[in-house]
Amino acid sequence: MDMHKGGTAVVIGGGYIGMECAAALISNNIGVTMVFPEHHFMARLFTAEIAAFYEDYYMKRGVNFIKGTVMAAFESDENKNVTAVVLKDGTHIKADMVVVGIGIRPNISLFEGQLALEKGGIKVNGKMQTSNASVYAVGDVVTFPLKSYRDMRRLEHVDHARKSAAHAVQAILSSDKVKDYDYLPYFYSRVFTLSWQFYGDNIGDCVIFGTLKDKKFGAFWVEKGQVIGAFLEGGTKEEYITLEKIARLKPCITDMESLARLGLSFPFDFKEPVIPHSSLIPFLGERGEALLEKPSSLFFQVSAGIAVAVGISVFAVWYRKKRRRKC
Repeated sequence: MDMHKGGTAVVIGGGYIGMECAAALISNNIGVTMVFPEHHFMARLFTAEIAAFYEDYYMKRGVNFIKGTVMAAFESDENKNVTAVVLKDGTHIKADMVVVGIGIRPNISLFEGQLALEKGGIKVNGKMQTSNASVYAVGDVVTFPLKSYRDMRRLEHVDHARKSAAHAVQAILSSDKVKDYDYLPYFYSRVFTLSWQFYGDNIGDCVIFGTLKDKKFGAFWVEKGQVIGAFLEGGTKEEYITLEKIARLKPCITDMESLARLGLSFPFDFKEPVIPHSSLIPFLGERGEALLEKPSSLFFQVSAGIAVAVGISVFAVWYRKKRRRKC
């Protein structure tokens, strides 16, 4: 990077790597042009409104954006040093260096026919154990049970890589004492004077809160009446911890406008439902097991059932006493 200070760079890709590399380059006095096919950058996570805030911030720092096209070729000098990037639409961009951040695809061909594969990764169980009980896999290459969403997914992030590795080691050392991997998707970034964190899933309706111009705003994602994802820019440590709790509990929501108005007050004011002690689960059956996994969504139903049962018992006692008095 030092040898290109004062020069120009082209960043291919508008995702996580592209976003952070562009910030690092422009901060080191290297002109940057980002090229990506999507309508806005970080399209896999950000909504268009959230992305607009960051794109505007980057442009004010000097980053240029070319959207809706892809790279077609490199040009180089007699020493094989890159001199330009040619885009599919014919655009010609001079460049002293090029960073390509277009994602990865795990090379799992070595394991075909030897290990179970799923969704482009090596399938593992909650102990990070493959279909071969003596082989464990971790990190970006694994498709693992995402317990809180009852789904199998492959995630690419350093947080998951570290935690899945630690979990695999624990499982190898004492499998009978280790619970299944219960990971909550988590992404974060720190660029320029900005810092954001995201927990959960970004499907469903997005509710944005706060003021973008003040660099303190966030969003909740609501799917089927539950908050399943939470994002915050410019938060404190306490706020991020609370946001993580909300994404894990997945509380029920009926009024989207109130959620937007409450913003950060919502996770701080939310009261975690009382979960029945595990000793009660045999009496509650399947409903009780589901309550332990999704307390907020089933809390009302189970509470109502218990209330009705108590009411019937009280009425029965009162009725027996009344009959005895008549006799």
